[in-house]
Amino acid sequence: MILRKPLNFANLTLVMSKIVDATNTQSKLISDLFEVGAHFGFGKSRRHPSVSDFIFGSKNKTDIFDLEKTSQTLEKAIEFVKKLASGKGTLLFVGGKSEAKEAVKKAAESLNMPYVAGRWIGGSLTNFTVIRKRVDTMLDLLSQKEKGELAKYTKKERLMIDRDIERLNHFFVGLVNLTSLPKAIFIVDPRKEETALREAVQLKIPVIALCGSDNKISGIDYPIIGNDSARKSIEYFVEAIKEAYKG
Repeated sequence: MILRKPLNFANLTLVMSKIVDATNTQSKLISDLFEVGAHFGFGKSRRHPSVSDFIFGSKNKTDIFDLEKTSQTLEKAIEFVKKLASGKGTLLFVGGKSEAKEAVKKAAESLNMPYVAGRWIGGSLTNFTVIRKRVDTMLDLLSQKEKGELAKYTKKERLMIDRDIERLNHFFVGLVNLTSLPKAIFIVDPRKEETALREAVQLKIPVIALCGSDNKISGIDYPIIGNDSARKSIEYFVEAIKEAYKG
């Protein structure tokens, strides 16, 4: 006779409940991704081979992402960002394309994190010391202006200084909080931001990136495979990364 231990129905119920919750959470995430159009890639002719495993199919010659796989890549990125936040690591947000600028700026500022929401200046990471000096110059000039210390200069000189402030502010305003190299970088469309990606990889800075179907994802630590061209989709992913850091 084989004696069997009685089933612990309380434990079984708990396990089943967790499975149902996980399933519901996954379904909700996929539904949200579909709602923002995260499943749309580019035309099949633009597809990079490295994203082929994430393509569900094509419709009207447009690649459609498998949102279950997209959700998995997002969840991996979120877990990493949570760990980064627990150690108070600096996360640099990068997104210069018009569809991404506002979302990147808003998310970074809400976290008091650095960002580049415009043209990436070559050497921002690999030549960080020089870039930081330019940021400090901007801050010094702004401080002098606020204190009225520029009055000693001629009108023409003050005009030139104002132009310098405006130019430096345009390029470096988002880097004021970046006092040392970031612990990680989040990029919207690394194909467009290839210089930022290359510098991060060179310095072995972990890269999280929202990648469309035309992106090469090999070499990116945490690629999030989804629509990186539509404003609504970009905003969703940027918000997800922001909320993961906030905890």
